[in-house]
Amino acid sequence: MRSSTAGLAVLLLGIAAAPATARAQTTTPLHSADRVRLAEGRRLAARICDRLWPGWGRTAFQLLLVNDSAEYLVDNQRSADSFTRLGYDALLRADVWTRPRRFPPTLLATFPAVGGLPTVVIGSAERTGKSSTAWVLTLLHEHFHQWQYSQPGYTDGVLHLDLARGDTTGQWMLNYPFPYDSAPVQRAVRRLATTLANALEARPEARARALEAVSDARAALRKLLTAADYRYLEFQLWQEGVARFIEYAAGQAAAETEPSPDFRRLPDYQPYREVTDSALRALRNELATLDLAQRRRVAFYPIGAAWALLLDQARPDWKQAYARQPFTLPDLRSGRRRFTPE
Repeated sequence: MRSSTAGLAVLLLGIAAAPATARAQTTTPLHSADRVRLAEGRRLAARICDRLWPGWGRTAFQLLLVNDSAEYLVDNQRSADSFTRLGYDALLRADVWTRPRRFPPTLLATFPAVGGLPTVVIGSAERTGKSSTAWVLTLLHEHFHQWQYSQPGYTDGVLHLDLARGDTTGQWMLNYPFPYDSAPVQRAVRRLATTLANALEARPEARARALEAVSDARAALRKLLTAADYRYLEFQLWQEGVARFIEYAAGQAAAETEPSPDFRRLPDYQPYREVTDSALRALRNELATLDLAQRRRVAFYPIGAAWALLLDQARPDWKQAYARQPFTLPDLRSGRRRFTPE
């Protein structure tokens, strides 16, 4: 279960919050493996966030780890009235708080779950079906969402996209009626995915022509969409696609660091380079076999990630422009105008 919409908080709080009479506090400590993974994620964040993205390292890293019976709040930024304080954890270098479980233990999301602040809400590696190494990279993906949501004007900017159609919960981010079942749109999305895969593999002498093909495919898709549908597509590429890109970039940067001995001793530990190389191969396969009708909104994740990988190669200035001109990604060719939604 993966979502990063603020409206998810409303939905989950409505279905998962325990009644007041059932909120007996727990003092069960964090599991050892969970502490080791969290410590590794926080170590990496401190070392690589600012290196990968300007200003990311200053983003609050409030996190709620969910297991089968309890939740653990790490690096709390505000009052935690519903929690019991476990104390300062020297390994995590942060205070830890706990309460009985409210959210699904399979959740991977970022939303204002505690104190009205963007909070990473994440189940354990075991419950989310990830290896410890992949789980840490997913944690950084969600931490990047915290940076996105903390940008000045983010909330007002999302409102001005005018895509909610009366929905005040934020669920439109998940349920927007994009024309996933349109055969022409499916063909155009597949063409865009194919050109992106080709551009990622292109030799230097063929790179300019490959990027031109991607831009042409994007323009062809745009012609098939209403202005609102195109704004939704671009928003998803900007928000979810780039967060997926962060997983690959973080994995490459992490491969240049030395994990803690405790992290390497975990039974499912894999080297960062191995996990990242596998993930990049999987991305190329996703692009080659992309099925919009089946994948729906999630089809935009690999498209946006591939676009960001190409931007990283072709336009070194793109990260500075990302926050200044949000909710759409720039053209891959330097000097070309942005594809600004109408």
